[in-house]
Amino acid sequence: MKTPAFFDAVPAIVVVDPLAEALGAAEGGVIEYRYVDAVKLAGHSCPTVAGAWLMTRAALARLYPGEMPRRGQIRVELRQALDEGVAGVIAGVTALVTGAANGGGFKGLAGRFARNDLLRFGVPMSGEIRFTRLDSGRSVELSHRLRAVPRPPALSELLRDASAPQASAAALRAFADAWQGWVQAIVIEHADDPLLIEMAA
Repeated sequence: MKTPAFFDAVPAIVVVDPLAEALGAAEGGVIEYRYVDAVKLAGHSCPTVAGAWLMTRAALARLYPGEMPRRGQIRVELRQALDEGVAGVIAGVTALVTGAANGGGFKGLAGRFARNDLLRFGVPMSGEIRFTRLDSGRSVELSHRLRAVPRPPALSELLRDASAPQASAAALRAFADAWQGWVQAIVIEHADDPLLIEMAA
């Protein structure tokens, strides 16, 4: 799988998953997730996937200062309903990293490690998404504001050309390059931009 070079420059998120340790899937339960994992899950790289990645990274850093986040022990709630807007895309990325699942998720092993009902939609809040530690109850709400990273000025025209029935390979490539250039600006240049990722405890 050949991907844009900047994917490798996106900071990874490292968590510890007690279930993975118990079942021998990862030594010490330590799992490293990279942006390309989120891309594989979503099937594409876009501002929404990038924003979800950055919100998850920021939330876990706030909730677990100086320690490794504990996958499977974090509740994730979204303001949007499951079938609204891009809620499903954002939830998929956050679930990948945190282990949070809806009612159909893993029910546990011998009374431990359950992940079901940790992912919820349509929850009233001022932010876009809320992450909560199950052990301490500490939570943080976040929103991502894409206006902080303006889209390339010619993107609409490039999309129009690339969407034409007989679009040339050059038109398709020009749009894809501009699109990923926008994603790169979001996830690399603005990764720690408080105007892009707004956070309120």
